[in-house]
Amino acid sequence: MKDLNIIFMGTPDFAVTILKSLVEHKYNIVGVITAPDKPAGRGRKLNQSAVKKYALEQNLNILQPTNLKNEAFLEELKALKANLQIIVAFRMLPRVVWEMPKYGTFNLHASLLPQYRGAAPINWAIINGETKTGVSTFFIDDKIDTGEMIFQEETTIEPNENAGILHDKLMHLGSDLVIKTVKEIAKGDVKTKAQQDFKGIKTAYKLNRDNCKIDFSNNIEDIYNLIRGLDPYPAAYCELINGDEIIELKIHKTKIIKEKHQFENGHLIIGKKELKVAVSNGFLKIEELKLSGKRKMKSADLLNGYKFEENAKLR
Repeated sequence: MKDLNIIFMGTPDFAVTILKSLVEHKYNIVGVITAPDKPAGRGRKLNQSAVKKYALEQNLNILQPTNLKNEAFLEELKALKANLQIIVAFRMLPRVVWEMPKYGTFNLHASLLPQYRGAAPINWAIINGETKTGVSTFFIDDKIDTGEMIFQEETTIEPNENAGILHDKLMHLGSDLVIKTVKEIAKGDVKTKAQQDFKGIKTAYKLNRDNCKIDFSNNIEDIYNLIRGLDPYPAAYCELINGDEIIELKIHKTKIIKEKHQFENGHLIIGKKELKVAVSNGFLKIEELKLSGKRKMKSADLLNGYKFEENAKLR
């Protein structure tokens, strides 16, 4: 068995679970690299990453470089004498960093590579209506998510799962896969295989205003999948046209109702306790939503106190 001195790199909650698992398995974490503190909120108070908060609790050595090619940072990294680096939800590394440790640098990615390389694999798997996904470990190379594969673990995506539920499922699955990968590396038994590109590979593009906007002319299943694929964050959005008002509306949860109708796409059907929007092959019953400047709420609660005009619609 090899003695491992590990550097862990990560930033969000997803990465914390994996770091915590490594600590609980008594692996020697010689350093934690995470994003610099960022000002947040009205008071612009500096906010620490989730990984930093956990690393502080565990008295782990923390580095927060702004530039991964900075000579001072590289010297600090070398001084830690790590022989393995583990990357979970971090930024792209320069060659000088990922080539540094003797046993390599491996990454945990929340998809079944080579599918869904990129920034938002959990969201896009749901948005595209996939029924299965998983997690992969691979050794990093000079491109994004293309390195030699180590292990994969598959799981199903249920029809009503949102990105938040799938995130947590893959987080725990990924934690187990990282431990499995580290054990193989420690034994010296790790075997890899090259990723095989093929026609039809889908990309996990970075989420932005354009690809989070709901188009009510789309197929009902596609709209439903977009909404659950972006719930709870950043959330699919549209505009509510209510009389002379135009208000941004985020939709978090819907239910498909297949039913023929004569309404235009985006037309709202407003009941006492039910809110539906017309689309080309049915209705989407809106169950949870958030009006700009308001808290997230159930549609029934909104209907109790909000006045919809007669021709209110979504676009």
